[in-house]
Amino acid sequence: MLDRSICVAPMLDWTDRHQRRFMRFITKNAVLYTEMITTGAIIHGGVERHLQYNQEEHPVAIQLGGSDPKDLAHCAKICEDYGYDEINLNVGCPSDRVQNGRFGACLMAEPELVAECMAAMADAVDIPVTVKSRIGIDDLDSYEHLHHFISTVKQAGVTTFIIHARKAWLSGLSPKQNREIPPLRYDVAYQVKQDFPDLEIILNGGVTTLEQAKEHMQHLDGVMIGREAYHNPYLLSEVDQMFYGSAQEIASRVEVVQGYTEYVQQQLDQGIYLGHMTRHILGLFFAQPKGKLWRRHLSENAYKKGAGIEVIEQALDLFM
Repeated sequence: MLDRSICVAPMLDWTDRHQRRFMRFITKNAVLYTEMITTGAIIHGGVERHLQYNQEEHPVAIQLGGSDPKDLAHCAKICEDYGYDEINLNVGCPSDRVQNGRFGACLMAEPELVAECMAAMADAVDIPVTVKSRIGIDDLDSYEHLHHFISTVKQAGVTTFIIHARKAWLSGLSPKQNREIPPLRYDVAYQVKQDFPDLEIILNGGVTTLEQAKEHMQHLDGVMIGREAYHNPYLLSEVDQMFYGSAQEIASRVEVVQGYTEYVQQQLDQGIYLGHMTRHILGLFFAQPKGKLWRRHLSENAYKKGAGIEVIEQALDLFM
């Protein structure tokens, strides 16, 4: 059974397999999520290209985007066969591209369809299927609507809901603005847990410290951290000890770099471009003396032709 006390959110173009491998040098236990992958991409765009990951990433969940129950069931089975630990359905992304595909946050207006999708996936796999949603969209933002949405989807056998505690505007706001402008309503997520005590409710949105996570977990079952975990990844260095009872010593930032460097070299040997891997570690020395030097050196040199592992080693030497 997955322990979702702390999760790292699915973030499009950010949480790829290199980022997730990097995170595993910081926390062994937090549940990691892939960026959203559409059913169309899996069915028509090449399974291996979209689903490959490193075995060290476990526990790792894949987030799917789609609204056709048959396609979702088909893709869920493929993902299970690949070894993913959870299938999560995106019912929270507000972008125009996602809406045009009839998935993401717009599905909150169709709880019966979401329930049908979840039931189809649950029938196809033996691993957990979960939903990540908003608290509402546009004018469908009453608590009564959210309650109806959750109760409807629950009937499909879903027991875990990840709730981004702000509504989404499907027109007039960009995806970035939808992460910032609609106010956070943690009280709504708390109320969901009170009304559905048998469900696992994970909170997403605005959490920037582990202390905040502990406070939220007095009311909820877990916390999902997004942008802060990406831009300040060492924030999660104490997660295993604080939330999972680990007695293992916390790895230093230097030890994290040294571990990741070995992985980077393996990938370079397979022809992977250095910049695709170093972009995820720019924030490792966030708010640290010389942290800007680390970021600048990687940013200026990792994208040069023929750049190799020495770029990371040189950046690390700035701290030694």
